[in-house]
Amino acid sequence: MIWTPSPNFGERTLPVSILVLHYTGMQSGPAAIDWLANPASGVSAHYVVDEDGQVIHMVREEQRAHHAGKSNWRGITDVNSASIGIEIVNPGHEWGYRPFPSEQMEAVARLSSEILQTYSIEPRNVVGHSDIAPARKEDPGELFDWELLAKLGIAVPRPKKSLIDPGWSDASFLLALSRYGYDITDGRAAVVAFQRRFRPEDIGGMIDGECRAILWKLLLEYEGGQPI
Repeated sequence: MIWTPSPNFGERTLPVSILVLHYTGMQSGPAAIDWLANPASGVSAHYVVDEDGQVIHMVREEQRAHHAGKSNWRGITDVNSASIGIEIVNPGHEWGYRPFPSEQMEAVARLSSEILQTYSIEPRNVVGHSDIAPARKEDPGELFDWELLAKLGIAVPRPKKSLIDPGWSDASFLLALSRYGYDITDGRAAVVAFQRRFRPEDIGGMIDGECRAILWKLLLEYEGGQPI
């Protein structure tokens, strides 16, 4: 692990309960690290994971990094104060989005596991930037290997068995999505974010029976009953 400090941090006002995963969305890893270390950028992350698996530590975990921006998860609006942020080197949708190498994913998994153990973070609170800011962000995107993290107990797995379409209206689906944790101010953006996370092969933003069934199963498992 390489210590490359960023000056862009502050004091926490909430205990750590969320882990947020991002992609850097820049043309190269060095460019992203330089930007996160630049006081003019105003942004930072606790860690950056390069494509070869190298981990760069930029903000101490006890400090509040500036990685989440305007965001919301399960009613927490100061996500920066409540979270650890990991930037994962990938050019993103703007610069040639591509799959995440196995060495990189393995490093992300190891780092994430350590963070979860340190702060007793629930897998449900391991989220992508698009989950907490669906109207603004797409990362880490539909190519990110959430299933690897799920197999290791780090993230919530995609429900695939015993799926039943509850037949909700679109409005009811959005209420259920809010119950799970998403900000539904922009309803379509929230649906796309949910699909990127739990149905990445089809992120068109249409609410269909499969989406309803996946969300219903998630709520049964993590909320303990019918949401509406």
